[in-house]
Amino acid sequence: MNDIAHNLAQVRDKISAAATRCGRASEEITLLAVSKTKPASAIAEAIAAGQRAFGENYVQEGVDKIRYFQEQGTSDLQWHFIGPLQSNKSRLVAEHFDWCHTVDRLRIATRLSDQRPAEMPALNVLIQINISDENSKSGIALSELDALVAEVAALPRLTLRGLMAIPAPESSYERQFAVAQQMAVAFEALKARYETVDTLSLGMSDDMEAAIAAGSTMVRIGTAVFGARDYTK
Repeated sequence: MNDIAHNLAQVRDKISAAATRCGRASEEITLLAVSKTKPASAIAEAIAAGQRAFGENYVQEGVDKIRYFQEQGTSDLQWHFIGPLQSNKSRLVAEHFDWCHTVDRLRIATRLSDQRPAEMPALNVLIQINISDENSKSGIALSELDALVAEVAALPRLTLRGLMAIPAPESSYERQFAVAQQMAVAFEALKARYETVDTLSLGMSDDMEAAIAAGSTMVRIGTAVFGARDYTK
């Protein structure tokens, strides 16, 4: 078993154990392998080990990888854009990705809807919440959610799937869980109102267990799958 396949198996075991501890089925939780800065060869190893959903933070890098695997004939992959999205890059996301996790203003959502090709399925989108109220993070406050959701849900080429957040690092499980629970409450309220909503993208390597206990349906894991990022590239 290669390193990435071994890493994936370990991460899946951790997800399963975390789900079991809180009475959930591991099948309820999607593992999104964050492949930013990683070469196509590393992604190919993950694909060989059964991974299908990949998250990219940089638009052009992600598009290059999507095109590469399309040319290879690998057609059953899911590509998620999970980085901050600038207006001038929205067309590339709309034309190539399956999901966008970082919708936080109507202007971006409208551009994504307008630029989504008619022959492709509607783009799956998540509203990004700045749950820890950090100036350095994108996302809206929970108090702004209802207004934005109503506008995004009405856009014809988007499918509203739920919420995403990147909480500030917390050293204790209790604090991680408390923050995650705020997101879960908002998610459940949204799910009750919109039949397309089924996804809470919450939890990374350090807070995955607390996020799953609170109700996350998708965890975003990079280093634990692919190894440490190479900052020389």
